[in-house]
Amino acid sequence: MGTTTEPEVRIATGAVRGRTEGGVSVFRGIPYAMQRRFGAPGPAEPWDGVRDCVAFGPPPPQQSALTPAVAGRGGESWLTVNVWSPSPGPAARLPVMVWIYGGAYRGGESGESVYDGTVLAREGNAVVATLNYRVGMEGFAHVAGAPANRGLLDQVAALEWVRDNVAAFGGDPGRVTVFGESAGAGCIAALMAMPRAAGLFGRAIAQSVPGTYFSAALASDIAAVLAAELDLPPDAGALAAVEPGRLVAAAEAVTGRMRRYEDRWGAVAHTVTPFSPVVDGDVLPRDPWSALADGAGRGIELVVGHTRDEYRLFTRTGRVAGQDLLGVFAPGRERAYRDAFPAAGPELLDELVQSDWLFRMPSLRLADAQAAGGGRVHAYELTWESPALGGACHGLDVPLVFGNPGSGMGTFFLGESAPPEAAAVSAAFRRAWTGFAAGEGPGWEPYTPEGRLTRLFDVEPTLVPYPEEASRRIWASHAFAELPLLV
Repeated sequence: MGTTTEPEVRIATGAVRGRTEGGVSVFRGIPYAMQRRFGAPGPAEPWDGVRDCVAFGPPPPQQSALTPAVAGRGGESWLTVNVWSPSPGPAARLPVMVWIYGGAYRGGESGESVYDGTVLAREGNAVVATLNYRVGMEGFAHVAGAPANRGLLDQVAALEWVRDNVAAFGGDPGRVTVFGESAGAGCIAALMAMPRAAGLFGRAIAQSVPGTYFSAALASDIAAVLAAELDLPPDAGALAAVEPGRLVAAAEAVTGRMRRYEDRWGAVAHTVTPFSPVVDGDVLPRDPWSALADGAGRGIELVVGHTRDEYRLFTRTGRVAGQDLLGVFAPGRERAYRDAFPAAGPELLDELVQSDWLFRMPSLRLADAQAAGGGRVHAYELTWESPALGGACHGLDVPLVFGNPGSGMGTFFLGESAPPEAAAVSAAFRRAWTGFAAGEGPGWEPYTPEGRLTRLFDVEPTLVPYPEEASRRIWASHAFAELPLLV
């Protein structure tokens, strides 16, 4: 350890120097792996002397689901990790919480202000880590000559780094919890099904799990379209020779006209992203629902849930409009939706079916699968409504979980001045998540397919049977699995 204001820690690759901020020691931009474009990550290179780790590493090249495409802040050292610790040093043995960001598998970075781990680390007496992983074509395009799911392989490498180095920051490598939202939650579900991630974490929190996992055939077809935008074959060597920003631009162009491919890609053509984890038979051998139902996650304790009005985020921000998509997302269930929600007009029905298909039912069924496989699982739903957007919309839980209402994402969801109720809901989330990471449980009873007990996060938290019973019944006979190529 160094001085109080400039803490120093020695890890496997060398010494790092951070800062003391908000009562915790913060280390930013630590390389956890060597980057190999369109290849699996390699071991991080060591360094001499003390490395200053006070600034976030550059984000991976990306498109954003809600903002224009960006190529990053420059440089190609995207694979970095950040650590917040209330008590650096091997004697502390604190629980560890590792955040995996969302962003539709096409965007996101650990340097977002909302992901600052100060509040969670200080109040929860835990070591909090966040990481960058490759997204978009770099991380998920399924191309010849490249390992599948490179973004997931990055996360495995980061978790291996945590296993090997977190004790120096005061963390217990035997008490690691991964937590993430949206695409981050989808990655966590995949990690639970991946043999390469076995033993790297013992608890998981999956917030709004997307239901999109691609078959190899679908992912290959999408990759061919993406590569053709650059007049290139879907080949790792050809694509690795292209400047990363051009790949981002090509993906942005294809995203803008995905509906042209509805006859081949099905409902995926109506989403905001052409990327998802690929069930390739190797890195990800099976889809998470079938893998967990057969016991792949039996040794991992899981918290999984969603917001009540998931798709409200996209309707309120103008990304989509009412399009009568019941037949696209729930073919054969159109009448069931209209009967179950007789007061809902076309726009609300569109919102409901997309909430169900993309987030709510996949999350619920992940809980069912974990329970069926003999694993312990707790379910929740956020019902408190965003004062800025209305409804309990997708992403609202993120600033609440981190306790950062004044961040960019915080003001987006909570307004320039968050109401007092936001503080109460945020505190409840933080208590639950840090208590779970510490091994004390989240504070409510486990979920079972018989009782379906679900914690509702609101100003006054309650425990009830799963509240979206109408949707659950509509989807009861549907088997969530990898999405196929239709031709």
